[in-house]
This record gives sequence, structure tokens and C-alpha cells, in this order.
Amino acid sequence: MTPAADPNISLRSDVTVELVKSSASDSDVLFAARVSTLGEQSLDELQKDPERSKGLINYLMRDRHGSPFEHNSMTFFITAPIFVFREFMRHRVGWSYNEESGRYRELQPIFYVPGADRKLVQEGRPGKYVFVEGSPQQHEVVRSVLDDSYQQAYTAYQKLLAEGVAREVARSVLPVGLFSSMYATCNARSLMHFLGLRTQHEEATVPSFPQREIEMVGEKMEAEWAKLMPLTYAAFNTNGRMAP
Repeated sequence: MTPAADPNISLRSDVTVELVKSSASDSDVLFAARVSTLGEQSLDELQKDPERSKGLINYLMRDRHGSPFEHNSMTFFITAPIFVFREFMRHRVGWSYNEESGRYRELQPIFYVPGADRKLVQEGRPGKYVFVEGSPQQHEVVRSVLDDSYQQAYTAYQKLLAEGVAREVARSVLPVGLFSSMYATCNARSLMHFLGLRTQHEEATVPSFPQREIEMVGEKMEAEWAKLMPLTYAAFNTNGRMAP
């Protein structure tokens, strides 16, 4: 986190993702799948080594039998710019969200600036464009302009609050580059759908072109999920990174 000219304002180019709670394992996929043929005996899957049944997991993923991948849960605490959350919340099926509220708390002066490795220049037409590296001068201009804009916006926000204006009205002057935080809860199937759209990957059957900032969140969530359900994660990659 890098302090801006105003000591009360901070600029940052990262996002954070913390797995705060989970009930998710490869065994969850197996007992859910095998109930169709074993009934109550499917509970035995909880005591077995899922490695012995990775072929079944791969079959379910390959042939897109999706419901067995829903019997698990992961809750993440995410900090990111508001514009990331507005894209994030387009994902509705299998997701639950609770975000901090500018109605009920004074929002903190933490704002987003692109990192040095963030591609800045868009070339081409809609539907067929690419992003390329920005020059050092462009990066400096972006940082300077954003810094100035953020300082003016947050000063205006503080002025409104000092005048006794309600937080829910005063927040109107703040930009979408402001950092917010939220809890996001999902299951493996809904997360796979998210990752298929919001990350780029060489093993993806269908290419995706996400905004880099939401991809940064997706990459961190993916790393946590891969540790919880390694066989499911491997099958996801083997079968083109498409949600079943």
C-alpha cells in the first residue's frame, strides 16, 4: 500500500482474498453422485480415499453431470475496488454476497491504481480488441490523474459528512476505484462457472477475456479451491475449464 500526497489517502494495486470458512472436499462429489445407485450406502464414501474414485469425478466433469459438485461450500472475504464487485455480482446462481455499506459506516480512503504490470492500452474494435503494455509516461499519468481525482472526491465526501449530510448521500461523490470488502459464498460448480468466465487459461476450451482486476480475484480464489478439492480441480482443467 503506497501513501498518496494526502497522508489520509492510500493507493493500492492489489486485491486480497481470504478463505474464511469451508466445507468442501472431493468426497462431497462422490457421495452425492453415488446416491443414485447406492442409496444410503453412499455415505460410506465419506470414509474412503477419494483418490480411488478420481475416474468418477473426471467422468462427471467430462459428461457435465453438474449437481454432485454443488454439495460443498466456501466463504471468501474479498477486498477489491467497487468496480470489481459490480462485475462480480453479475454471478448470481449459486452465490451469496454481503458487502460493507456506505450507508452505515464511513468509507475508508483506500483507492485503486493499476500496477506497473497492468496493460493500459486497448487496441482494436469491440469484440476483437486486445490490451497492450502502456508506456512509463502513461502509467505515470494514470497514477497522477487518479491520485488527484481521488483526493478531490474524498475531500468532498469529508466536507459533506462534516456538514451533517447522511453517509448514504455523501457517498455519491466517491468513485468506483474506492476499495470495498465483502463475503462471497459459493459451491464448486458456481465457482467453476465464475473461473471459466473471469480468468484466462491455456487449458480453457472456450477463451475468456476478463478485466484484469476481477481476474486477480479469481486467481486467488482458484488457488484456495485447488487445495480443498484437488481431484475436482484437476478434472476441471483436464476438461477445458468449463463448469459441468
